[in-house]
Amino acid sequence: MNDKIPTTAGQQIPGAQRWTGRILSGLAVAFLALDAAVKLLALPGAVAATTRLGYRESALVTIGIIEIVCLIVYLIPRTSVLGAVLWTGYLGGAIASKLRVGAPLLGDTLFPLYVAALVWGGLWLRDRLLRALLPFRAESR
Repeated sequence: MNDKIPTTAGQQIPGAQRWTGRILSGLAVAFLALDAAVKLLALPGAVAATTRLGYRESALVTIGIIEIVCLIVYLIPRTSVLGAVLWTGYLGGAIASKLRVGAPLLGDTLFPLYVAALVWGGLWLRDRLLRALLPFRAESR
């Protein structure tokens, strides 16, 4: 039994897939950076949304800092998978918070899931090692 991760040393990701991955990741990063900035600046919309979810206004800066740390880890190529894992945890907590207060499902509650799909989809398309670890192939029968 071979327990090794498949090697992809000589394999290149086609340019269109790599660029699609960069664009998806860029969209996720742009949204997450804006969200972190809004929280760090404690803009009125962020304060209202945070208190509506049952959090104290004083939690905004801490949440913003957590987002910035996750973003930095995601943006560093060597730690991008760890960053995606951290974002998954953060965004899962956002979904749980929205479910708890009864926010609308499709537009509001599941929005963090859409962002997570951009985070992971973009990374999967541009990272050959992640593609080797999590292959997505249709099995022919």
